[in-house]
Amino acid sequence: MYELDPNNHQRSFLQRHAGVARFTYNWGLEHRIKLYKTNQGNDRFTDAMKQHKLLTSLKETQFPWMYHCSKCAPQEALRDLGRAFKNFYRGLKTGKHIGFPRFKRKGVNDSFRLNGSIRFEGRRIQLPRIGKIRIKEQRPSYYRGRILSVTVSRRANKWFVSVTVEEEIEDPQPITGHAVGVDLGIKTLATLSDGTTFPNPRALGRRIAKLRKLSKSLSRKKVY
Repeated sequence: MYELDPNNHQRSFLQRHAGVARFTYNWGLEHRIKLYKTNQGNDRFTDAMKQHKLLTSLKETQFPWMYHCSKCAPQEALRDLGRAFKNFYRGLKTGKHIGFPRFKRKGVNDSFRLNGSIRFEGRRIQLPRIGKIRIKEQRPSYYRGRILSVTVSRRANKWFVSVTVEEEIEDPQPITGHAVGVDLGIKTLATLSDGTTFPNPRALGRRIAKLRKLSKSLSRKKVY
C-alpha cells in the first residue's frame, strides 16, 4: 500500500469515485432487500451482473452524475456486494455467524476499486478517468507481475492505493542433503541427531546484574 499525493483536482475526483462506489453498494443492497420482500422463488435473488445491467439502464435518466467517474467503480462495488451475500449465505449453511451486509456510511472506510488501463510511470500511477497521481514513497519498483486491479482508500483524510498483481512464481528448488532432528534443551541450547551440540548462551544470566541495577534506578525516578 502506497500513500498518494493528489492535488486538489485529483482529490475531488477520488472523493467522487468513493461516493459513486458507496452509493452503488447501498443502491444494490436496497434493491436486493426489496426483491426478497416483494417476490417469491428464484425471483427474490439477483447477482452483480444483473444489477449492473439494471444500473446502466437507469444511469441516463436517474443517475447521470455517475458518468463523470470510471465505470469500474460501480461494477466493483456490486461485485463486493455479491461476495458479501455469498459469505452471508455460506455462513447460514455452515453455522458460522456472518452478519447480513450493511449499508455503508459516508466518511467511514471510503474506498473504491478500479481495473483496466493502470500503469506506473516513475513516481506516478495512472488511474482511469482520474489521471496520473504522484506517490509519496519513492521506490525503484512499485510492483512485480501483471496489474489486475487497484484499490484506493481514504484513512484520516489521506489517500492510499494498493495494487493487486498476478505474478508467476518459480517452483522451489528441491531440498538436498541429509535431514537431522533437533532437540531443544536447557543446559544445551540444541542437540542434533548427528551428535552436534550448540551451547546455551545464557543471555539472561549474564545480564541479570545489570537488569537489577537498572530496575533500582528506575524505581528511584520521579514523574513530573
